[in-house]
Amino acid sequence: MVQVDIKDNFHLRVTRELGSLPEHSLDLCLFVPGELSLTSDFLSENAFYQQGVQVRRTYQSTAALEPLVRSRLIQRLAKQNTRPDPQYRLGLSLYAYQYVTAMERAVRKLVQEKPEDVREALAELIELSATILRRLRRNRPEDDRISRYFVNIDNYLSWFTEQQFLKLAGELTYGKDEQDIRDLMVRIARRESRYREEQQYNAERIANDSTRLSNKMRLLRRLIEYPISMRRVGQELGAAEQKAVKAGVAAVVMSGVSFMILQARDVLGDITAIFILLLALLYAARELFKDDLREKLWRWLRKGRPKWKYEFYDVNSEQVVGKALEWFDYKHFGELPETIRKARKGTTPQRGETVVWFRSWSRMLPARFLSGYAATREAITLDLSLLHPLMNQSSYPIYREEDGEVLREDVERRYTFNLIIREQATHGPETISRWKVFMNHSRIVGIEETKG
Repeated sequence: MVQVDIKDNFHLRVTRELGSLPEHSLDLCLFVPGELSLTSDFLSENAFYQQGVQVRRTYQSTAALEPLVRSRLIQRLAKQNTRPDPQYRLGLSLYAYQYVTAMERAVRKLVQEKPEDVREALAELIELSATILRRLRRNRPEDDRISRYFVNIDNYLSWFTEQQFLKLAGELTYGKDEQDIRDLMVRIARRESRYREEQQYNAERIANDSTRLSNKMRLLRRLIEYPISMRRVGQELGAAEQKAVKAGVAAVVMSGVSFMILQARDVLGDITAIFILLLALLYAARELFKDDLREKLWRWLRKGRPKWKYEFYDVNSEQVVGKALEWFDYKHFGELPETIRKARKGTTPQRGETVVWFRSWSRMLPARFLSGYAATREAITLDLSLLHPLMNQSSYPIYREEDGEVLREDVERRYTFNLIIREQATHGPETISRWKVFMNHSRIVGIEETKG
């Protein structure tokens, strides 16, 4: 299952619930409008990949309450052990992380779609949020060795919940008969603020400074994500081949140049001005063609082959729990697989687009996961701010007629990116989804999934 949403102004986030199946393949094709003229001269493929693509994998539980139940079982056994079990922190962090991601997704959907019946849309969200926090706080650990994990998670979730309900109160549109639901959002936020004060989670000097408080909460968010995130260690492929190509091309070119020098010496005899001029021309030709020949040969050898190899490590056990291969290329429409071309439904003018093609294949080893966890979740973040310099900030006029009068309206210039995602798990059927991403000079304006 693939979900696409806006992370912030210029970042697009693609999330996949990978489940417990071991093998997965993914093709992510971003169709950049031809008017932007994206080429490797402006931004190389390697630079786009290194700066604009971020991949993260975390543990995932299909049962929403399972991580919390496991953490409580471990909490009961904590007094019998001399050292705290790391699975307590893992279970609690996973429970909190799943709440945070679900809440972010639900709030973002409400703000973007602006439902007509706000009361009904928010009722379920309020109930679920209160239930999840109540279950978390029901058994506060007394053991100092593990209570600090609970305090950090509870502190962050309280602040995060406050922020999300204030966002709903400030950004949703409420009718005259719905002001009570807006007031309820504010009361929930105040309740969480009072809760943190009662628990003395944050010093007064931090609580009264928005900058310091937000920085602390970002740190707590990273601490929550750390035990459930897999460390990704990679290397670029083809380094040895690249050296061999460089040496081989240099040997071939030098052999040719040396042969031509000997031939010139036989023809011209002694060293003369003409011989020196010819020698200079030969060395110039060598420098001119050596790099081009090396680049063409290198591209031919690496065409269609993966460019990076990664291994995923469990940060708790330090074991390798999976591996992945990744590709990243600029493509033309005609170079794409037929299924992706059909999904794009491109016309002749659209085939001037540059296709940013990210591809990955991965194999996980669920037997090496921490006990009780077999599912994973992947989040791929695309940084579209790299394309910002290519965009035009200007607006253009639109004219319309209203009651016999001609009205002029200035409209900002927007660009439409098409995103095609193809995935397949363990030799099963492939699924393809298509999204439209609307962007202007200053931010991603919106996204929508295209059916059919």
